[in-house]
Amino acid sequence: MFAVAETTPTQQPSQIEIPFPKNWEALTELQLEHERLNNGWGISMSASTTAEYLTNPIVAAGGLATGSHFQWRSEKVSRLLQTLQSLLATFESKGVEIYPRIPVEGMNPIDLFVRFPKKTHLFISIRSKGDTEIVYNESREILYVKRKNKRLSEWQPNPLIELADYKSWLDKHRGLFGMSSKEAQKTPTARVLALWHPTQVEQHRDELYSELGAVKTLVIRRKGTAFVIQQEVLLGFVQAWLAIYD
Repeated sequence: MFAVAETTPTQQPSQIEIPFPKNWEALTELQLEHERLNNGWGISMSASTTAEYLTNPIVAAGGLATGSHFQWRSEKVSRLLQTLQSLLATFESKGVEIYPRIPVEGMNPIDLFVRFPKKTHLFISIRSKGDTEIVYNESREILYVKRKNKRLSEWQPNPLIELADYKSWLDKHRGLFGMSSKEAQKTPTARVLALWHPTQVEQHRDELYSELGAVKTLVIRRKGTAFVIQQEVLLGFVQAWLAIYD
């Protein structure tokens, strides 16, 4: 697992060499991985998201990225690729910096860290649980996955807790992005859980909803505030959020 030490910036932001690919460089990497996965090749990725080696899953010793994991990975890369393309097409002129799949020790990677320097940040987790509904239990502060047979299962690891922990991670490792302590901790930050079709949010009581621009979002206060939306309205959400600070 790639680990990064706690750092503080010692260079000017323009001199900082950020160790994670962003924007078009990151898009190119995702496109390459997507093509190789579609061609039936398993990819062993380093923590920096660069492919270390490729292997045919049929002949791989022990089996790399085969079966359900192979399908999951292919779908995950496709979702990230589509979302990154849309965000870049819409917000590149605004100076956006988008970093996909940032490794965080002990947790799932950050799907997308979206940075509008000196304005606002967004942590975006893209998730799909198939043809299910997501239910938030207010008293227990837990997310559940409800399947067609009405059976509930707790969503683990809880993506709301992960989103909060991502923010804490950024505060500690701000130097990797050339940020001062003030910028990392004081910049308005949105934590967004974007659900990919066919996964839907079950209808909750009206008091849990808020409107941001034309987007109606479920607002959950769990270790901070998180917004739960459908992936289809993600662009509208980011536009409305940015408009507050632009």
